[in-house]
Amino acid sequence: MTAVTRTAREVLRGRRPLTAVWREVCAVGRAVRAAWQGPGRERDLVVQSLKAAGAALIAWTVAGVWLGDPMALMAPWVALVLVQATVYSSVRQAGQQFGAICVGTLVASAAQALTDDNTGALVLSLPVLMLIANWSRFGGQGIYTATTAVFVLASGTPVSASAVGHRVAQAALGAVIGVAVNAFVLPPIHLRDVRENLAALAREAGDVLHSVAADLRENEWDAQTAAGWSSDSARLQRRLEALESARSWSQESLRLTYGPLRALRRAPTAVPPEDEDQRWSRVTGNITALTRTLAVAADEHRTPALPEGPVLDLYARLLKLIGDACRGEAGRLLGEAAEARPEEETEATMEELHRRLQDGLREQAGHGAARTAVLGTLLLQAENLWSEIVPEPQAQGREQ
Repeated sequence: MTAVTRTAREVLRGRRPLTAVWREVCAVGRAVRAAWQGPGRERDLVVQSLKAAGAALIAWTVAGVWLGDPMALMAPWVALVLVQATVYSSVRQAGQQFGAICVGTLVASAAQALTDDNTGALVLSLPVLMLIANWSRFGGQGIYTATTAVFVLASGTPVSASAVGHRVAQAALGAVIGVAVNAFVLPPIHLRDVRENLAALAREAGDVLHSVAADLRENEWDAQTAAGWSSDSARLQRRLEALESARSWSQESLRLTYGPLRALRRAPTAVPPEDEDQRWSRVTGNITALTRTLAVAADEHRTPALPEGPVLDLYARLLKLIGDACRGEAGRLLGEAAEARPEEETEATMEELHRRLQDGLREQAGHGAARTAVLGTLLLQAENLWSEIVPEPQAQGREQ
């Protein structure tokens, strides 16, 4: 399989359109493999897609086959689009969409009655409905005012109170079926994303600190290297935003979700507390400040200068130690076994490095205020990071 993949890559090399298609095929293959292997976003997407298709088929069966309604199109259409990412969003959008459909149906029917011509009715109703679609109360469902008018007028059914009632009733039926399927058939629970984003944030924070430590110890860094560190810390900010979004989704996914059905769904039953988000937000802020200080010190046009010699190597070792703690936190969040390193040894190493850096700070004071200010700032940021990442003994009992 590896030889086939390598051959395909060589054939596609230099052909951008084909390369793009190949990458998409590979991405789809990875998604299919992930969905097959175990729970995750990919499997959740498969479940939601099948639920939407099932809701549409149920609505069609009830409206078109069982009730024999000739205008059964509305029911499966509404049921299909209302299987949303959370039960709460399904209920909220059901109300918005039902209101939009009612408005579209009434305006289109009135326009048809006035003009007695489908084309004239479209000319009369669509501009008005597109303006109404922007009403904030409809949210993202406002466009259904106009699309409903198109469906109503394209069906060719004469205007009557019975026809209008049928369309509205079909929309209501589809909304009920779509919401019911989403709520009672494997309801979507998005608790996993919070833990995964927190773990990814901790792991990436450790990677940034390890990268900075390695460059400092090798003494091969300049303004361009510091710019790379700043770019890495900016990625941490984006990961933090993803965590905030995941937290919001997890809270919404628990609204209007029946407890026993959560257990049947076999979704995670708990998420790390919101205090963890705040803690890693502070960690991200400290890493950003640290890389900014290094970037300023690396700028030859600025007064601050980075200390040199053994004290810089000590600081790099300290950052690596903090990076190890970040990665350990990532493993803890994912339930992985921690590395077999006694906590006492870690604390002792930290204290020794801190003591030696304090001695170095006093030595640097004899070489000028600029280097002393930079080292003092970096040491303070490292201390802040350590206090956030390694909790106090009484905080060890926090939720895992």
